Amino acid sequence: MIQQILFLLITIFAFAYAYKQYARIWKNIKLGQAVELKGDQSQRWRNVILIALGQKKMFKKWIPGLFHFFIYAAFIITQIELIEIFVDGIFGTHRPFASILGGFYTFVISLIEILSVLAFVATLIFLSRRNLLKIPRFHKPEMKGWPKLDGNIILYLELSLVIGIMMMNGADTVLQNMGAEHYHPTGAFAVSSWLGPTLFGGLSEGALVMVERTGWWLHFLVVLAFLNYLPISKHLHVFLAFPNVFFAKLTQKGEIPNMDDVTQEVKIMLGLIEPDPGADMSELPVFGSKDVFDLTQVNLLNAYTCTECGRCTQACPANITGKKLSPRKIMMDVRDRMEEVGKNIRENKTDCIAEAKKADGVILSKDNYDDGKSLFDLISDEELFACTTCNACVEACPVLINPLDIIMQMRRYKQLTLSEGPSDWLPMFNAIENSGAVWQLSTERDAWKNDL
Repeated sequence: MIQQILFLLITIFAFAYAYKQYARIWKNIKLGQAVELKGDQSQRWRNVILIALGQKKMFKKWIPGLFHFFIYAAFIITQIELIEIFVDGIFGTHRPFASILGGFYTFVISLIEILSVLAFVATLIFLSRRNLLKIPRFHKPEMKGWPKLDGNIILYLELSLVIGIMMMNGADTVLQNMGAEHYHPTGAFAVSSWLGPTLFGGLSEGALVMVERTGWWLHFLVVLAFLNYLPISKHLHVFLAFPNVFFAKLTQKGEIPNMDDVTQEVKIMLGLIEPDPGADMSELPVFGSKDVFDLTQVNLLNAYTCTECGRCTQACPANITGKKLSPRKIMMDVRDRMEEVGKNIRENKTDCIAEAKKADGVILSKDNYDDGKSLFDLISDEELFACTTCNACVEACPVLINPLDIIMQMRRYKQLTLSEGPSDWLPMFNAIENSGAVWQLSTERDAWKNDL
């Protein structure tokens, strides 16, 4: 009874804290502009099944893709045993599904054990790749400090999950062979049926019960730790990859959406529509995005979904040639800025806005927030204007994150709202405006037709 009470208290606390954490993520994403969902719904669901669930794009590099699949498959299938752990913890039972499912239960747990061993091996390989092999994309400037530690922490947690399962099942097998009370036969599991006697065969019944309970609690507590660690980790993609893929653009890769204000002006210039005489022309429109409030909620979802794998940066031609641009860093900077703004709004740090210094009782929201900073404090012009819009980063991402969209929105703000940009680009813009071509021609672009 004491174990059941303790189990319930820990579970309630862990889920309550997790709810608070995930609510924070949701509120931060809501800082962005709402997006109207367009396109074929069935195609979106196909993408979820093939790309998010089926890991389709991971296998473009089949060796790491295969090892990632081992960990992913073990994570998914192990939830069956986790459900049983919750039933045991709440009702004080022990392996209640075994008597219901019979031989199928033995098959399922055996499959879990095989996948767990494969995941254990894959985790050790990933730790080696991150810390011993010095793969370049894991050692870029943006990966120093917390990002590197975060990648290792999650791998250590995965090792702990597998160790917990093997301790629990291995000691359980030996106890079954001894005929211990409460440990009824479940059939021979694929791994623990020989690993258990090998590791724990010489222990007394009391020691075996201690090992089995330790493995049981270890697995359960690591799962709860994992649940609460994800919101502050890059591994939030475990959950967010599915909605991120669902909301990804279905248009052609690299297609840049038109701006409504510019489109309207062009149509007026061409005589396609009449100008609105009642339109307010006192304020110039703002083009592009300056801060997280100007980005879309899908852009912000992209930032939280980014797992910092670095495939985008590895594929980026600007980065390859030594330029400062790293698409991964762009996503990390957007996420960091979103976290900063969200925290200030939640804590209502009214000194963030000038008006609040003059009046009490100001409630911060995304409509009045202004701390004098923006995304441009994190992302430099050198990074933004190094992008060639080749779309390599979008193509490389396993979960359809689009760094190019954010880069283009920020570039539009710089060039169209602030009239800033590389001086080398000005002759090109002037040529397009004057002659309709990117080259400075001495004659009109369509002058050739005069000779017809």
